[in-house]
Amino acid sequence: MKQLISICSLVSLIFIGACNDGSNAELQKRAAIDTANFTTVQWIDTLLNFGTISMGEKALVKFRCKNTGTKPLIITSAKPGCGCTIADYSKEPIAPNAEGWVTGSFDSNKNHGQGGDIHKTIIVSTNTTNGSDKYLVFTGTIRNAPNDKVVLPKEKK
Repeated sequence: MKQLISICSLVSLIFIGACNDGSNAELQKRAAIDTANFTTVQWIDTLLNFGTISMGEKALVKFRCKNTGTKPLIITSAKPGCGCTIADYSKEPIAPNAEGWVTGSFDSNKNHGQGGDIHKTIIVSTNTTNGSDKYLVFTGTIRNAPNDKVVLPKEKK
């Protein structure tokens, strides 16, 4: 009997925790569209260069932002411009004067075998007063790609 009560208690706690996570996410979504909760943001990084990597390697970039307003800053989405990048971001509200982040994990294997210079974007939505999306850009170079072409000059006869 004690085991049954313990199991029921554990299941109840897990269920309550799952419900609270969903409610928190829903509250954040509502706050992000409520003009009374709009704030301002300063992007510390908007253009990053990860340098040079070899084909098959991954690169990680991290963009930082600061909440310059008086309400919590909520990043509602961070969408990469292509399938070779996975974006992540601060999920919890960012307090006034605190910093948040958006990361981009770039996989050169998913860049269609293309080498050379790359230019990728992540589109970020927040609960800010201007309501526009922010385009974060990262660049870099991929070497040793199978589609790299070497063009040799023709010899004069």
